[in-house]
Amino acid sequence: DVQLQASGGGLVQAGGSLRLSCAVSGFTFDNYAIGWFRQAPGKEREGLSCISGTDSPAYYADSVKGRFTISADNAKNTVYLQINSLEPEDTAVYYCAAEGPNSRDFYTTCSPFVMDYWGKGTQVTVSS
Repeated sequence: DVQLQASGGGLVQAGGSLRLSCAVSGFTFDNYAIGWFRQAPGKEREGLSCISGTDSPAYYADSVKGRFTISADNAKNTVYLQINSLEPEDTAVYYCAAEGPNSRDFYTTCSPFVMDYWGKGTQVTVSS
C-alpha cells in the first residue's frame, strides 16, 4: 500500500524556518511524482513544489520560489520541504502527496487534482 505521512509543522515566528518531512512507503521515487501542497482556511489547496522522479528538475510555484526547497532522501524514503523566511501568509495545513506510477520521462503538473495518494497534513502556523 502507498502511504505518506507528513510531519514537522509547528508554531513559528515570522522570519523563521521549518523543515517538513514526508515519510513514504509502498513506492519508490523513480516512478512516482511526489510533492508538497498546502491549504489555508477558506482557500483552495495549492501545489507548492514537486519532484517527478530522480532525474527531473523540481517544480516550484511562483509564490514560493526562493524560499522553499524540496529534496528527497532515497535511503530514508523521505521527502523534505525546507521553508525559510516564513510569513504569516504561509499559515496552512501542509500535505504531501504522490502521483503514479509514471513513465520514466513523466513530469508532473504538481496540481492537487492529479495526485493519487495523500498523507495527513501537518499544521504550520506563523505568528507575526
